[in-house]
Amino acid sequence: MMTTTHRPIRRALVSVFHKEGLETLAQAFVKAGTEVVSTGSTAKTLASLGVNVTEVSEVTGFPESLDGRVKTLDPHIHAGILADMTNPDHVEQLEQLGIAAFDLVVVNLYPFADTVRSGANEADTIEKIDIGGPSMVRGAAKNSASVAVITDPADYALVAQRVADGQGFSLEERRWLAAKAFAHTASYDATITEWTSQRWIKPASVSPVSEANDSEAAETAADGADAIDEKLMPATLTRTWNRAHVLRYGENPHQQASLYLDPLDQVGFAHAVQLGGKPMSYNNYVDADAAWRTVWDFAPRIAVAVTKHNNPCGLALGETVAEAHRKAHACDPMSAYGGVIAANATVTLDMANSVRPIFTEVIVAPDYEPEALELLQTKKKNLRILKVAEPPHARTQMRAIDGGVLLQTTDLIDAEGDDPANWRLVAGEAADEQTLRDLAFAWRSVRCVKSNAILLAHDEATVGIGMGQVNRVDSCDLAVRRANTLADNADRATGAVAASDAFFPFADGAQKLIDAGVKAIVQPGSSIRDEEVFAAARAANVTMYVTGTRHFFH
Repeated sequence: MMTTTHRPIRRALVSVFHKEGLETLAQAFVKAGTEVVSTGSTAKTLASLGVNVTEVSEVTGFPESLDGRVKTLDPHIHAGILADMTNPDHVEQLEQLGIAAFDLVVVNLYPFADTVRSGANEADTIEKIDIGGPSMVRGAAKNSASVAVITDPADYALVAQRVADGQGFSLEERRWLAAKAFAHTASYDATITEWTSQRWIKPASVSPVSEANDSEAAETAADGADAIDEKLMPATLTRTWNRAHVLRYGENPHQQASLYLDPLDQVGFAHAVQLGGKPMSYNNYVDADAAWRTVWDFAPRIAVAVTKHNNPCGLALGETVAEAHRKAHACDPMSAYGGVIAANATVTLDMANSVRPIFTEVIVAPDYEPEALELLQTKKKNLRILKVAEPPHARTQMRAIDGGVLLQTTDLIDAEGDDPANWRLVAGEAADEQTLRDLAFAWRSVRCVKSNAILLAHDEATVGIGMGQVNRVDSCDLAVRRANTLADNADRATGAVAASDAFFPFADGAQKLIDAGVKAIVQPGSSIRDEEVFAAARAANVTMYVTGTRHFFH
C-alpha cells in the first residue's frame, strides 16, 4: 500500500500508435529494470530497443481478436489501472485476484483526425475510432492517486527522469498529468462527434412515440426549432480546437491571446501561409479575416478590400486586381494607412507597386506573382504577407457570451432578396444597367459594414461608408461627409448610389442621402413608416428599391 505521495515506477503499461520518442522511455526502462506490459506493434518496437516486454495477451490469457478491436479490454488490465493503492481493500482484492497494479500508463490514440483529413472512406475512418486507448487513459487519469498517465510524447523525457530517480511522480504531478489526459480524450471524442454529427443525423423515420414526446415536439416547433438543420445546429455542440500559436497579446497589450485550430479543418484563413513580415497579432487576424471574407462575397469578379478595425475603408471591383486596389484605396486614403488589404485574385507586380508606398499591416491573397512577392518582401519587410489557397468556407459563426455561446449560419448574401431580380421598385424610374450594377455592388458590400451601415458607391467602388453608428441618420451623415471630404473635397455623393443594411425607421435618413445628390437607394424596407420613406424618394424622383432582406452586422 502507498504511504507517500510519490510512487516509484516499477510496472508500466505502454500502448501507443505513434512510436516517435519511445527510445527515450526504452532506455530508462532498461536501466531501471522496469516491468513493461505492451501491445502489438508497440511491444515489438520496445523489444527491438532492448526492453524485456510482456505481451498483454500473456497478462489477460486472451488473444488479441476482432482485427485488433479487442486487446486491453480485460479486468486483468483495468483492475491493475484502477486499483487505488492508498485503499487497503483495493490492495487486498488485487492480491486475491492475482493482479499486479500499474504505476504508469503510456498511451496515445489512433489518429482519427488524420484519417478524416486524408479523405478515407467511412469504414476506414470508423476503424480509427480508438476504444481501448481512451478507456485506459480515462481509467489511469481517474486513478491519479496511484497511477501516472502519459498521453503527450513531449513528456517522455520527464518520465525517463522520474523512472531514473526511483521516486516516480508526486501526487501533484500525477494530477497535472491526469488533467492533460482528460483534455486529450475530451478533444478526441469531440473530434469524433464533430465528424459523426455531420454524417449520422436523425433520420426521418424517427418520430415521437409518446404523448410526452408529442408535447415536447410541439413546443420545439413553436420555438422554430423544427426548421433547424441538425448538421449546422446540433442539439449538443461539441467541438475542439488545439492551440497552434501563442500571440504576443490580445486586442490590447494587457490581454493574453492565442490562435486555436480545428483538427478536422486544415484549410481556411486560420491556416494562412505567411510569406513575409512580422508575426501576426490578434488584431491582424481579426481585420484580415474580415477583409478576406469580404472580397470573396464578389467571386468570381475580381475584388479588393482595404479594412481597418474590422470595417472596410474601401472596396472595389476591377478588370484587374491592380485596378480594383486603386479604386478601393481611393475611397478613403487616410484610413487605409495601417490597414489590411485583401484580394481574391493573384497579386500582380502592378498591384504590388501600388501597395508599396502605402503603410499596410497585412496583405492577403490566394497567390502572388513571383516579381510581386519579391518586391513586397524586399521593399516592405514588416508587411505581413499571407497566402490563403482556399476561399472562406465556414457555414456557421460562433460568438461567446457570458455563460454560453451563440451560433448562427453565416450570412452568405444568398437570401431571396439578395437577387436584384427580386427587388421591388417603390420610387422613381427603374435603374438603368450601370446604376443597377452599382446598386447590386453596394448591396453586397454593405454586408461587411458594421451596423448601422450606409454605403455609397459609384463605378462598382465604394466612395463613402458610414459604419457602426447607433442611429441610421448619423450613418447617412457620416457616409456623405466621408464621400465628400476624403478625396480632395470632391463631391462624390452626387450621382452615387446608396445601400442601407436595414430599413429606414423614419424618412430623415433617406432624406440626407437624397439631399446629398444620391440618385438611387436600395434598402430592405418593412418599416412601419415605409410610405413616408418612399414618399421622400418619390418627391425627389430618386430611384428606390426594397429587397425584403436585412444584413445587420454586429
